[in-house]
Amino acid sequence: MLTSARNQFTGKVSAIESGAVNDEIDITLSGGDIITAIITRRSTASLGLSIGSEAVAIIKAPWIILANPESGVRLSTRNHLQGLVSAINQGAVNTEVEIKLPGGDKLVAIVTQESAMALGLAVGKPVSAFFKASHVIVGVSS
Repeated sequence: MLTSARNQFTGKVSAIESGAVNDEIDITLSGGDIITAIITRRSTASLGLSIGSEAVAIIKAPWIILANPESGVRLSTRNHLQGLVSAINQGAVNTEVEIKLPGGDKLVAIVTQESAMALGLAVGKPVSAFFKASHVIVGVSS
């Protein structure tokens, strides 16, 4: 699957909580990190999702919010991953930040240069990444 989204994580569906309109889908990555997605019940059915099935979680880099893990920041986002900054690419306005997750997966975030500087981001430093479950797109192989 080719998309413009930088973050594509393959994992196994580990939980499905059905609601009246939407389902909450947990996808466990090979390294143990869990990504939660909120999708419609119709999408759950049309994708054939079930516990143990393989799925891809897709998150666009600008949807990732970064924070210093020592700041004690708590957000209402369902997804909170921690890792180490593995690369920083500064542009004229924005900065691309690559984060290596404990299981080996790489997460990419796009933040403003001002935010990157305020957070003191540097290669090798720990960082927390937050994103909403409703920003996770779920796909399967056809």
